[in-house]
Amino acid sequence: MQRARPVPYAVAAALAAALLAAPAAGAADTDAGAEAGDGLIRIRDIQGDTRISPLAGRQVTGVSGTVTAVRAFGSARGFWLQDPRPDANPATGEGLFVFTGSTTPDVAPGDAVEVSGSVTEYYPGGKDAGLQSVTELTGATWTVVSSGNPLPDAFVLRDATVPGRFAPDADGGSIEDLRLRPGSYALDRYESLEGMRVAVRDARVVGPTSEFNELWVTAEPARNRTARGGVLYAGYRDPNGGRLKVASLLPFAERPFPVLDVGDHLGGTTAGPLDYDQFGGYELQATTLGTERQTGPDPESTRPQRAAELAVATYNVENLSARDGAAKFERLARALVDDLASPDIVALQEVQDDNGATNDAVTSADATLRKLTDAVAAAGGPAYEWRQIDPADDADGGQPGGNIRVAFLYDPARVSFTDRPGGDATTPVAVTDDNGAPALSASPGRIAPGDAAWNDSRKPLAGEFTFRGRTVFVVANHFSSKGGDQGLDSRFQPPARGSEEQRIAQAAAVNEFVRDVLAVDRKAGVVVAGDINDFPFSPAVARLTAGRALVDLVNGLPRAERYGYVFNGNSQVLDHILTSPSLAARAEYDIVHLNAEYADQASDHDPSVVRLRP
Repeated sequence: MQRARPVPYAVAAALAAALLAAPAAGAADTDAGAEAGDGLIRIRDIQGDTRISPLAGRQVTGVSGTVTAVRAFGSARGFWLQDPRPDANPATGEGLFVFTGSTTPDVAPGDAVEVSGSVTEYYPGGKDAGLQSVTELTGATWTVVSSGNPLPDAFVLRDATVPGRFAPDADGGSIEDLRLRPGSYALDRYESLEGMRVAVRDARVVGPTSEFNELWVTAEPARNRTARGGVLYAGYRDPNGGRLKVASLLPFAERPFPVLDVGDHLGGTTAGPLDYDQFGGYELQATTLGTERQTGPDPESTRPQRAAELAVATYNVENLSARDGAAKFERLARALVDDLASPDIVALQEVQDDNGATNDAVTSADATLRKLTDAVAAAGGPAYEWRQIDPADDADGGQPGGNIRVAFLYDPARVSFTDRPGGDATTPVAVTDDNGAPALSASPGRIAPGDAAWNDSRKPLAGEFTFRGRTVFVVANHFSSKGGDQGLDSRFQPPARGSEEQRIAQAAAVNEFVRDVLAVDRKAGVVVAGDINDFPFSPAVARLTAGRALVDLVNGLPRAERYGYVFNGNSQVLDHILTSPSLAARAEYDIVHLNAEYADQASDHDPSVVRLRP
């Protein structure tokens, strides 16, 4: 699953500049005296003690402070201003961003300035995105009073200063009008520091460096630590408030952005103003970057299956098409052969058609799968064969034109595939009773492809395999994404998970299929594998396992090892392997960490594998 990033903060700010001067909805009114050019308005008066400025939409003059940082690139240029004489109220912030659009401001850190402008609330991504706003001054003019002044001390984010609770509960409503309680909630702490200098020290990396030159650290190093140094997301009630994104304001030629993996460290002090953006929320814009310490673990490998063990793996290969370069195929092949020890069956997700994102009538993926299987053979692996069903054009979601689908690879020297005709993009597979043994009406076949649950989403693929004389049914899945859900840092708390309803319906369809198999033989061997796009504790996975039809194998791992995907600094589970109860008792499950924690990755997902004794 690829994170969508259509409009970076800088571009969004420029596009929204015309809207920024409009008063924020629901902003408190002020009297004329609050606008007077008497020099009495301070930054804390603008920030107030809620998320919305009490002066939003008003002109202010003579606001004094020290310039702490300048953003001199992009379309959201400007500078941060901080009052060097804070008051005793931790809820009223002392920092503020002055937005200058595409113009680089003629100020420098250490300048004491007096600024006039319009107080505005900028919503990254637009107000409908559900995120919090950034209080800014726009249309600003300023006077430099003196230069070379010391910068205010940075507020150090650490265990003792980041509250354990994440956000106030507004029953799904907005928290904008609630008084900030920075000693009680992590989101309130960050909001109270908006625009101010903050720092982390010897910070452990919990989200690897991205293509956008960002990474994630934790200010709470002991909290929910994974076995390899990340931060485990283990429940909706604890989103890990110590996570913080780090970007840089330093010229790249002067200080290249560090390329670090989960478990590495930014040694020493990393400091700069606290910003908020569309892709992850609160972000430390570093003017001082710590030193890179590469302390994280190496990628993993799993053990080979024994002769009597059936190895079934799942791997999201992230929009793989025949147009991808040889290097990606080689890396995926080496992972399958060396790190996954050549599984007998592989459920693949995000296999695109042969010409990838070219939006034409091509739906075949034969060239894509041939290129992958050839790469596996070249890497010393088995001569995999594949089975899949071409989707109807533009019907299964994913990257436009890519015709994404799931597929099976299998090693014919170890397992056989039972081919039965009749499977196509629109014909549902059924379970039949063959003299007391379950069988598929078509193999491979798609589960309920006409059900509305699969609208604009990948349809699950069922296949019938034989291993050492035992029939095993395998279902490859890629449930609908979380696109459109409100972010963890949303102004609506708790955030709504609107995409969840479709995954619950998808889970119900797969659960019904598995029950049909077990109704014929309660000891039948069924493996359901793939990118479920939801967590072990989610309602969707609960529906998938309902009636004890399936056992989610991730729950058998030690808690600190239950993850295979890293998003916004949270290590989490999206990919699952589930089995029917008869297989679960003798299953050995392993998530093989070789992608998600690393800046250099062949896919954004880690593969996983189960070894079974059917």
